[in-house]
Parts: sequence; structure tokens; C-alpha cells
Amino acid sequence: MAVVCSKADWFVSSCSTTLVAIHLKQSREPFVFDCAKAEKKPKEADGDNKSAGDGPEEKDSDRILAFAASASGKHVALTDDHKRLVLFCTEPSWQCISTRWVVRRCTSLVFTQAEDEVFVADKSGDVYSFSVLELQKPGELKLGHLSMLLDVTLSPDDKYIITADRDEKIRVSFRRSPYNIQAFCLGHREFVSALLVPAGHPDWLLSGSGDGTVKVWHYETGRRLHSVDLRQPGLDSENSDTEKRFAVSRILSSPDGRHIAVQCERLPSVHLFMVDSGTEGNLNPAETLALPLAPWDVTFDSQSQLWVLLESEDLNVLLYRYSEPHWKLCDSETPELRRVTEALQTQWNVFQGSVGLESQFKHLYKVNFDNMASYLQKKQERLEQETKKRATANGSKPNKRSKTESDTVPQNTS
Repeated sequence: MAVVCSKADWFVSSCSTTLVAIHLKQSREPFVFDCAKAEKKPKEADGDNKSAGDGPEEKDSDRILAFAASASGKHVALTDDHKRLVLFCTEPSWQCISTRWVVRRCTSLVFTQAEDEVFVADKSGDVYSFSVLELQKPGELKLGHLSMLLDVTLSPDDKYIITADRDEKIRVSFRRSPYNIQAFCLGHREFVSALLVPAGHPDWLLSGSGDGTVKVWHYETGRRLHSVDLRQPGLDSENSDTEKRFAVSRILSSPDGRHIAVQCERLPSVHLFMVDSGTEGNLNPAETLALPLAPWDVTFDSQSQLWVLLESEDLNVLLYRYSEPHWKLCDSETPELRRVTEALQTQWNVFQGSVGLESQFKHLYKVNFDNMASYLQKKQERLEQETKKRATANGSKPNKRSKTESDTVPQNTS
């Protein structure tokens, strides 16, 4: 699975064990970091970690599980299957400034707006904070859920930590005292897979789920403002089967706050919405971009252009620019697009092994049963078995001899 992010003048992508950073404005060699060549965990620390977290039967790898960039783009962090948390600074040039270890495998990262901490959510349901200023300071446990966390974000003022889990819950906690819960945002019917506080609306929260919906919340009160069902035929005419299960894998806001992009797993399209300037929290469907194949990931750059990463070496990235009232595909000779395309083709061996991988959400859906259909099916099977038993029994017994009077009346022997 490949992931992309664009901050400042950088286009950053991770896939498998490698992170690749490409400068959009200048023709220079991309920065490439391979976790397989990164600092290894000390054996004594490895033993302590296994006793506290994952069992010894789980073999660590160097595959990148999550990465994030700070708001200014000056810092980037990644975490991998080897339970490393690697911190980079990007100015004046890219360099690794810290390698620390997390307790369990992570699912999501987010920097504070002040860029003094990075918060790490893991599969066990815990959130740890790591200092960006004290580079050797170990992580500090902040809060925990009872199920796997799938995403974590922060309010723009860094006041709240907002977490989403596999059990359909969104929790809003105070950052300084996370044991104090401000609100819950409840209403999804499947795991919550994506969170976003959109630009220009610091009191809103957008959430995406395995139930195929995007919801808008006033997160301080937990009140739902709006809901969009992406399974409706009007929003996706090519995928109008409302019973088909798919998850919202990414929700993005353009830096100018005017547009929201929503990506759904396995669908060859990106849904675009205009943000209502009022206080009702409405997302107005604007356009659905039809793509040649399902994208790996999407991101907005600092110019509010939309980048789409595809699972194809020949056509690995698309760039869209908004020209009212539509999004238009940029020419392949656009300078920044050409730089990214050429750099990704050079590094395609990194991405090749992730082409065609199964959905990351496949095993998170609830298993539902149609009790009546199951009952009728079992009843039919039972009747068929009984019919076969009777047929077998009748076929194996000899024909009964007709009873006669001599059979029923005792004979007089005297």
C-alpha cells in the first residue's frame, strides 16, 4: 500500500520499506530513506518490548505502517513494522534526527500545530506522544481505547485529541488531560477509518467509515451536522450497488478550505465536494473524478492542486487543478508533474511489490448474518436429508407379506 502527502514544496510518498521525497519546484535528486537500512533495535530493548507488547511469535519487518508531515512541512515522521519511530527534519536538507521505538505496531501519526509533539496511535488502542524537541525522550502514554485505533488527529488549537477505532467510536479527549473526555461522536455502523478537521472550519470534524458514509460533526458537543452516503447511485453511477461494502480510506481538505476530496477503497474515482460557508456543516457534491484505475492515495498540495497516485508504472500519478466550475486534468508536461512522474518511475521497484494487494480494511468489517435466510436454508437442508433417509430406509427393507386369515387366526390342531 502506497501513501502520499504534500507539504510546502515537497511531494512525499511511502511504500513497502521506503520513503521517497520529491521537490516540486526544483530539479534535484529525491531524498530516499530505506527502513531496511535504518538503525536496529538493541537486543535488550527488543526483549523488554516483546514482554510488554507483541508476542515473540510475531516477526518484525521493515515495512512502513504510517507516516505524517507537520503543518509547515519542516518535520516528517514514520513508523514501521519493526516498531521504529523515525523523525526527519527537511530544512535546510532532509536528514534523520531521531530513531525511537514504540511499544506496539502503529496505525496513524499526527503532529501538533506547534510541532512540538507527534502523537502515535497503535493497534492495541493506545495513543503515545513523542517529543519533537527532546529527541531522545521516550514516548508517553496518553490514552487508550478497548479496540484497535485506525486514525488520530488534533484540533487546530491543539486542545483536543480525536481518535477513531474499529468499534465505530470517535472520542474527543483533552490533550493536556486525556482522561477527561469532552465528547463522543457516535453514529457510524462500521469501523471509523478516516478523520479530518477541515481548513477554515476549526470546529468541524469529518469522519469516514466502512459503512460507506462521510459524516460532519461539531466535535466539542458530539452533534452530527450532516451525513453523505457515498453508496447512493446519484453520487457514483458506476457503483450503484448499495449493498456493496467499501470503506472511506481518505478525507482531505484543500489548503484554501473550499474543497473536500474523499477516496474510497477499490473504487476508480475520487469524490469532490464544495464546503458550505455557513454553519450547518453541509458538503455539497461538486464532481466525481473518473480514474483509469483505483488510486493508491490522494493529496492536496500547497496550491490546492489534487494529486492522485495510481498503481501503474506507465501512468503513476495524475494532477488536477480547479478551474471553476470543474476540476481539469493537467498536461503531462506540467513541470512539477513531470518531476514527480520521472522520480517515481526511477523508484518504481519500491512500489512494484504493492501493486494489487488486498484491501487493508478487508478483515475489519463486522460479520453480519441474515437469520431468516439462514433458518430457511437449514430447514431446506434438513428436509432434504430426511427425504434421503426415508428413501434409503424404504429401499433396504423387504416387501411386507399381505396378512391373510390363516396368518391371523390360530389353527385348531385337535
